[in-house]
Amino acid sequence: MIRVDNAVKSFGNKKALDGISFTAGEGQIVGLLGSNGAGKSTMLKAVAGLLRLDQGLITIDEKTASLSTRGMLTYLPDVDVWYPWMKLSDAIQYMKDMYWDWDDKKAHHLLDFFKLREDSLIQQASKGTRAKMKLLLALSRQAKYLLMDEPFTGIDPFARQQIAQAIVEDFMEEGQTIIITTHEISEVEVMLDEVLFIHEGNLMLTGHVETLKQERNKSLIEILKEEYDHARV
Repeated sequence: MIRVDNAVKSFGNKKALDGISFTAGEGQIVGLLGSNGAGKSTMLKAVAGLLRLDQGLITIDEKTASLSTRGMLTYLPDVDVWYPWMKLSDAIQYMKDMYWDWDDKKAHHLLDFFKLREDSLIQQASKGTRAKMKLLLALSRQAKYLLMDEPFTGIDPFARQQIAQAIVEDFMEEGQTIIITTHEISEVEVMLDEVLFIHEGNLMLTGHVETLKQERNKSLIEILKEEYDHARV
């Protein structure tokens, strides 16, 4: 289980996280949602052990989140992190050398699913193709926790929902926990169990997606828009 208690992080005079607390249980897919600058990426980096909080505590299976817990999770950032000279095959080999839980069978399945070529030069690939490459590299590990920051950026609308559904049905490991940040709410709504809505570093709404939709008789997008409008008043 991932547990976040009273997470606080500031950059200069701006408080990116202002006392956020939540848990992500085994096997859950959690949507970390909000507008640009809300604190989503900061929260994900802190869970990944890449960013130290000013206050608060994050634990992963009761171990404090740090570089030592990185082997328990896969972190897919919202920016490219590979060297420009690399082919996809080079990135795959790097991941195989770095992580014991790399799954070659899964990687080849994803190569076929995304229609990717191992000899493709990452730098020359389109934005959408690079997004699929990053997803392949993240999903081909059998890590217990998967953190994905804006994974569908650059992927055309017709493919997003297909990919989101495939993650759940074909590529998600049993008991694996996913935390995902995205602006593509309509596409990921079908895959989310829990939602966390952040605005200006504050947790404005949390709950089970289907329960919230039934209680308010609204879609997830309508609920989040309502919360956003209230937060701005």
